[in-house]
Amino acid sequence: MDAALNPTPRILEVDSLERFDELVAGGASSMSGWHLQSVDFTERSAELKALDPSGSMFLGCQLQPGMEQSLRARGALVFPVLPDVPFNAYQPTLYTGPELYAGVETTPYEDTPDARIYAWTQRQGRRGVESAIAAALHDHHIGDALHDALATLAAGRRVVGVMGGHAAARGSSTYDDAARLGRDLAAAGHVVATGGGPGAMEAANLGACLSAAPIEALDEALARLAVVPSYRPSVSAWARAALTVLAEHPEATPSLGIPTWFYGHEPPNLFASHIAKYFANSVREAVLLEKCTGGVVFLPGAAGTVQEVFQDACENYYAAPEAVTPMVLVGVGHWTEELPAWPLLSRLASGRGMEGWVHLVDTVEEAVEVLG
Repeated sequence: MDAALNPTPRILEVDSLERFDELVAGGASSMSGWHLQSVDFTERSAELKALDPSGSMFLGCQLQPGMEQSLRARGALVFPVLPDVPFNAYQPTLYTGPELYAGVETTPYEDTPDARIYAWTQRQGRRGVESAIAAALHDHHIGDALHDALATLAAGRRVVGVMGGHAAARGSSTYDDAARLGRDLAAAGHVVATGGGPGAMEAANLGACLSAAPIEALDEALARLAVVPSYRPSVSAWARAALTVLAEHPEATPSLGIPTWFYGHEPPNLFASHIAKYFANSVREAVLLEKCTGGVVFLPGAAGTVQEVFQDACENYYAAPEAVTPMVLVGVGHWTEELPAWPLLSRLASGRGMEGWVHLVDTVEEAVEVLG
């Protein structure tokens, strides 16, 4: 449909008190079209009373008693902070690892925000309307935050996905290969995106994180992390080891992680600087592949990685020729014998626009070369 026949409303997102003050100082008299999200307005009641709120929307903002009723009476839509929910349903920005793991340096992982949110999902069972609305609102706003973040993070660059198994242990050759892949992709100017979890995903984010540092820094980090090879039995110890590495590299290269609380037993890794964590795994999978405009590298993995291979293949199969993105499977033996996805993938690609865009290689170095 012609965009002119299907216009979208022009809105102004206000997600900080500083932005609100700037608009007021600039002479604003009306808030029509403003979306004010997760802002503490308890010290700005006078300003809110002076502005015309008709046509504005307040999402999870803190207000003085009586102000909510005042805004509604004057034409604003006010969505309150949701009670008994351990997260911000109107999350204005992407998460960071230290934010999700707040306090893990001295307390168990089970006491962190990330763990408490996962525990909340498990207690819901067949969730009521309030819980379902909270989760859906959260995922919607995370999608908005991801769009905004990529406008800066990926400006002029391609996003390349790295998919692989969560079970790859620190200290293993699989983990080290994934770290080298992440480093080389980031050094080539790509934004590395992963599923944001442990294993190969953590390794790729780690490699990207340290891509501007000497190779010796990555080798040192790999050796240090290998002392705690897995998040089992202790997520706390696993996370603390990552934090020691991050503490030594404050100027890390940004990368993206898109994990999910659906797989709450797989904690998010700390090496992704931008974390878009979703409740709905189906949304998370679709978003992850959609954002990988530069293609996807599939490292050896199991069911989850196989699912991602063919989900991406389906998108490419039906895509316009100009919209096809590269798919690179790493590990000839793995993808032709252990889990023979390659014969089916190559057969699907035959005669289609994607035919020249699917590749099977044996090393991560070859994968980087294919992507350019």
